[in-house]
Amino acid sequence: MSTTIFAVTDPRRERLAALGRRAAIRLGGGVLVLWAVATLTFFALRLMPGDPVLAILGGPSANPTPEAIEAARVEFGLDQPLAVQYLLYLGRLLQGDLGVSYSQHLPVTRVLAEQGGATLELTIAALVLAWLLVLLLTVVTAGRGRVIGGIASLAETLSAALPHFWLGVVLLAVFAFGLRWFPPAGSDSVASLVLPAFSLAIPLAGFIAQVTRESLELTLEQPFVLTARTRGLSDLAVRFRHALRHALLPGVSLSGWAIGALISGAVVSEVIFSRKGIGRQLYQAVQAQDMPLVIGVSLVVAAGYVLANILVDLLYQWIDPRQQEAAA
Repeated sequence: MSTTIFAVTDPRRERLAALGRRAAIRLGGGVLVLWAVATLTFFALRLMPGDPVLAILGGPSANPTPEAIEAARVEFGLDQPLAVQYLLYLGRLLQGDLGVSYSQHLPVTRVLAEQGGATLELTIAALVLAWLLVLLLTVVTAGRGRVIGGIASLAETLSAALPHFWLGVVLLAVFAFGLRWFPPAGSDSVASLVLPAFSLAIPLAGFIAQVTRESLELTLEQPFVLTARTRGLSDLAVRFRHALRHALLPGVSLSGWAIGALISGAVVSEVIFSRKGIGRQLYQAVQAQDMPLVIGVSLVVAAGYVLANILVDLLYQWIDPRQQEAAA
C-alpha cells in the first residue's frame, strides 16, 4: 500500500516569490546601468576643455600660483594616469564616497542630501498632477463620440509637444508677473511649487493620456464592460471600477520612464524658477567643471530612474497577474 502526498502550494506565496526574483534580476541590471553612467560621465568630463584644478582653486580669476596648482593636482590624485584615476574613483564609489565638490568644498553626499529633497518634492508633485490631468481628460471624454474625442486628442497632442522651458516661461509671465497669483521663484512654500510642477506635468500628461485614451476606448468595448452596464451601474462607476484598471496598464508602464524624464526636466525647471535642487546643482556644476558633483548628481538621477522602473515593473505585474504568468 503506497501513500501519495500532494504538495499544496500557496498561490500568493508563489506570486511574491516570483516578484522577488524579478526584482533581484532588475536590481542586478540596475547596478550595471549605474556603473555605465559613472564610467561614461567620468571619461566625458575628462575630455572637456579646461583644467579641473582651476575649478578646485576658485576658477581662472583666482590666479593660483604654479605651486598651488601642482599641490592641488597631487592632493586630488589628478597627477595619476587616467586609468589609475578611474580605478581609484570606482574604489571610492564602492565605499559610498562620492568625493568633495570642487566649487562648494563640501562632501558631494552632503550637497545631494541638502538639495535632493526639493527635487524629489517637485518630481512627485508633477507626477501626481500629471496623472490627475490624465484621469480627468481620458475618463471623462473617452468613448464620447468623434467630436469630443477629437478635441481631447488634439489637446493631448498639443500638451505633449510643449517644451518644458517655454511652458515655464509662459507660466511665469502669466501667473507670476501678470496675475501675481504665485511667487516667481523660491522653494520654501506650496505656492512656489505650483508653477514648476505644472510646467513638468502638462507635457507629461499629454503624452501619457494619448496611450491611456486608446487603451480605455478599447477596454470600454470589451464584454465584461457590457456585463457591468447590464447590472445597472452608472457610466462613471463602470469606467472607474471596471474599465480603468485595465486601461491604466500602458500608462503605468510609462511611469518609470516618466520619472526619469521629470528628473531631467527638473534641471530646466529649477533654473527657470530659481528653485533649489539637484537639477540646478547639476547646471552649476557643469559650468564650474565640478566633476565630483556632476558625477554624483548623474548617479543619483540614474539610481532614481532604475528604482522607479523596478517599482513600476512590479506594480505592473501586481495590477495584471497575467503578465507575471507569461514571464514565468
